[in-house]
Amino acid sequence: MVSRRTLLTGATVVGAGAIAAAAGGVAYAAAEPRRIPRTLARERGQVASREQNVVADFTLTHLSVTAAASAAVRLQDSKGWSDWIELATCQGGRDDITTPGNRSLILAHGVTGYEVQTADGGPTVVRELNTIDGPAGQVAAVAKSAIPIRGSAPLELGRYLPRQAWGADESLRLNPDGTQKWPAEYFPVQALSVHHTGVYAHNDDPDPAATVRAIYYDDAIGDDYGDVGYQLLIDEAGTVYEGRWSGDDGVPVYGGTAGTDGRPKAVNGAHVGSFNAGNIGISLLGRFTSRQPTAAARQSLVKVLAGFASLNNLNPTGQVDYVNPVSGRGGRVNAILGHRDWAAIGAGTTECPGDAFHPTLVALRQEVAAQFA
Repeated sequence: MVSRRTLLTGATVVGAGAIAAAAGGVAYAAAEPRRIPRTLARERGQVASREQNVVADFTLTHLSVTAAASAAVRLQDSKGWSDWIELATCQGGRDDITTPGNRSLILAHGVTGYEVQTADGGPTVVRELNTIDGPAGQVAAVAKSAIPIRGSAPLELGRYLPRQAWGADESLRLNPDGTQKWPAEYFPVQALSVHHTGVYAHNDDPDPAATVRAIYYDDAIGDDYGDVGYQLLIDEAGTVYEGRWSGDDGVPVYGGTAGTDGRPKAVNGAHVGSFNAGNIGISLLGRFTSRQPTAAARQSLVKVLAGFASLNNLNPTGQVDYVNPVSGRGGRVNAILGHRDWAAIGAGTTECPGDAFHPTLVALRQEVAAQFA
């Protein structure tokens, strides 16, 4: 019997052929698509609470909902309406702008209608997205087996997708004159933050690259960041995706000139509001409130954290006195920490990286430290 979740998430895969990944039999593209489709987006604007909305113009792959208060959504497909789904966010935010409301992204393949209910009865702002059926854009780059690291040997992973390989439409982060909407700045690395995307039904995602494109569009355009808020993302099969643009040298995360100690600097992100500078954000695709990340995702996370900790002389099991070099805000935190841990020194509250996953970060730090042995 096909589950209700399967009906709502669909099983569309971009690219020729598919293989079953080690992550629970999820289907992933076996070959890179020849061309990447451009993201289709329809701005619904403000939608009243409990108003039933019919999807128009194009088929959905994702639905973005921004509400001032807590909210829930139910989705309609050919089989009828789903149960109400409580929305959860992984609130990010640039250090220099205020993010409007609480935004959630929902996987919505095959959805023909939706209804949002807010706790305060107020309206929501809704954006309908399709990241797989738009007109063809640039030719996709080939996936790599390692992350290039400035001033060090490449970090072997298994599968790494630079921005062009997963289909980043670079026009989304540029002004009409070609300048960056969000100019890159580079800072010495003080901490490594672990996130989940917190998005409903991202677990068992049939097309994670399409979801990365949806996150990119929502961050760059929806929240007006100008780019992806995370420096890196990791899917259930353990594939690592380049996030925030850091320069044209083909090296992710790092850029600019090295610090006085010779260590590279990381590009600023937008994953922990007010505490981004010098803080690398790595997000696992999925929501881990009641389940753990796959073994493949965790393995890639450990490798990435170990590589960056080594490169930046961070003790994986130690603490640091973080200071935002721009605002001066900071406090004592773990060198490797979950998004929610930043609340202790003044960041907003969040469930990220999930009630099930967060308690395992103690063991995760030990696994990272073991890579140094």
